[in-house]
Amino acid sequence: MIQAVFFLSIALVLYVYLGYPLAALVLSRLRPRPVRKQEIEPSVSILIAAYNEESSIGATIENKLNLDYPEDKLEIIVISDGSTDNTDEIVRQYADQNVRLLRQEPRAGKTSALNLAINEVRGDIVVFSDANSLYAPQALRRLLSNFADPQVGYVTGKMVYANPDGSLVGDGCSSYMKYENALRAIETQLCSVVGVDGGIDAVRRELYRPMRADQLPDFVLPLSVVEQGYRVVYEPEALLWESVLKEPADEYRMRVRVSLRAFWALWDMRKLLGLQGNPLFAWQLWSHKVLRYLCFVFLTTMLISNTLLLQQGGFYSLLFLVQLLGYAGALAMPLLEARGYQFSLLNFARYFLLLNLAAAHAFGKFALGKKQVLWTPRKG
Repeated sequence: MIQAVFFLSIALVLYVYLGYPLAALVLSRLRPRPVRKQEIEPSVSILIAAYNEESSIGATIENKLNLDYPEDKLEIIVISDGSTDNTDEIVRQYADQNVRLLRQEPRAGKTSALNLAINEVRGDIVVFSDANSLYAPQALRRLLSNFADPQVGYVTGKMVYANPDGSLVGDGCSSYMKYENALRAIETQLCSVVGVDGGIDAVRRELYRPMRADQLPDFVLPLSVVEQGYRVVYEPEALLWESVLKEPADEYRMRVRVSLRAFWALWDMRKLLGLQGNPLFAWQLWSHKVLRYLCFVFLTTMLISNTLLLQQGGFYSLLFLVQLLGYAGALAMPLLEARGYQFSLLNFARYFLLLNLAAAHAFGKFALGKKQVLWTPRKG
């Protein structure tokens, strides 16, 4: 029984990170669904939810105004979520450049801010930007070209980090995002992307569905689009620059928040996990999200069962040693960094451990019925 648990745990971890991507890749080659792209110029509304972003909101607005896109087809709406600094005053300085300010009072979070703004938009396509997101000049055109395909309802771009300065969390995060982006490209060819970044996303206005304040828009809205019969696709040439989170504690808190809201999103949208609707996407959702967020369970049972099997020979001792070295190396990275050492593999191991610890923490909150409504700005 213990052996069965051990090997099942290994199989599930390998399936989540290797088996599913490989299976999706094979299926995408057997039955590809390419996006029929074409350059188009629909009217666009860019929504930016902001809470106390005086240090970055001006640069973000300037960045959007300088995009390669007709001025008469572009509007920018900043939703100030109860900001108490100079965010509102900075936004008002751009009032004569088709930039509008909406004030959400009292503070109610990002999701409520988007729900408020959607009734004010004039564009056929709604683009979501974070308050510190900087787009490449051609990013908007690349994003919109996918909407020439009538089956596409939601498009997400590619996040690249503006300051890969060697910080451990940032380096591990960069490696993880390369993996995620490769998987998104595969999923786009197969059916629909399961996960998006949220800083450079776009949706057809008529497909937007208001969400509860506690729901994660980066997760629930794309799932809602799939539920309505449209595709969610990834556009690697729509580039977004953001700063990495330099402190592990900041990254951890952000991951706990995102994971908690993702658990609730999966619960709210659990109908998509059934095989009676879209079985292909249900398999993707189970593999990419449900099992991925529960990977901490498989890692835990693998370590515990391996411990109980140590007396049965060198094979189990070797695997146990590999696990211990991986965890020890990940935990030792702060000390190694302080002494000037850098190890890419251990950086990735550290970030892998951080993600799974955050998921475990979030699952505990989810099991207790806790929710997080207020949106915390991402710090660089």
